Amino acid sequence: MTLNSDPAASTPPTPGRSRNMAAIKRRDTKPERIIRSLLHAAGKRYRVDLRLQLEGARPRPDIVFTRARVAVFVDGCFWHCCPEHGRQPGVNGGYWGPKLERNVARDRFADEALSAAGWTVVRVWEHEAPEDAVKRILTLLDSAAPANRGARTG
Repeated sequence: MTLNSDPAASTPPTPGRSRNMAAIKRRDTKPERIIRSLLHAAGKRYRVDLRLQLEGARPRPDIVFTRARVAVFVDGCFWHCCPEHGRQPGVNGGYWGPKLERNVARDRFADEALSAAGWTVVRVWEHEAPEDAVKRILTLLDSAAPANRGARTG
């Protein structure tokens, strides 16, 4: 899969912007930590930031329930172009436009690869109420492994 054909487009425009972007966390964001905490309080156990080896893809979901084969991604509205809150930056559109497009394309590719391998994919937007997102995840976990009710999922 090639998402970027222009190497210059993947380089931040200034050293200051590069430092700023390097400081942005890829995992353990506040929305992700809240959702993990609620799942843990509900008695669910999971893997965090586990790279899955699939045919032709190596997605890295934020939260993984290996037995139930449920992969959860907690997506930031800006970085993943939320249809409700996502926006195109007014400055450096030549840099940001392709970068955000690559993020969305990578998301769709991961979704397709996981689904093809028999996984259920859950996408949670950072603006969603964490309690609602956790209810959705718990419902999927319960339906994904009805024979394992009461058993540890993870």
